[in-house]
Amino acid sequence: MKLNSMVSVVHNPGDPPIKTNTDWAAVDALTYEQIHAAALSDPDAQPLPVGTDEEMAKVGLIRIPNVKRLRESLGLTQEAFAAAYRIPVGTLRDWEQGRKRPDAPARAYLTIIARNPKVVAELLGEAA
Repeated sequence: MKLNSMVSVVHNPGDPPIKTNTDWAAVDALTYEQIHAAALSDPDAQPLPVGTDEEMAKVGLIRIPNVKRLRESLGLTQEAFAAAYRIPVGTLRDWEQGRKRPDAPARAYLTIIARNPKVVAELLGEAA
């Protein structure tokens, strides 16, 4: 690879537009359906699947549980959720605020909580 092919052009605000051969009037005239059809015809621009965990796993994607939505659906404060399911409050806050993502064991645990929160809380309460 030549060094010149690795150099990128920086466009600063206020600079004149970069000259291209693109017909922007034709691009602006495209409908959503035309854009979508063009994207689907490009093998490098396929949409990400939105489906079951199994479908997403086939293409190497993972589903991150929405921890805040789960907690709120149970009607619990962060402190109560953390105490009931033995998750450090700081960790819970990091997940909810997007500072960190749950790792694989935590995602599995959150999935179990989502499927049967009462049983999980009862089992943890009995183990105390």
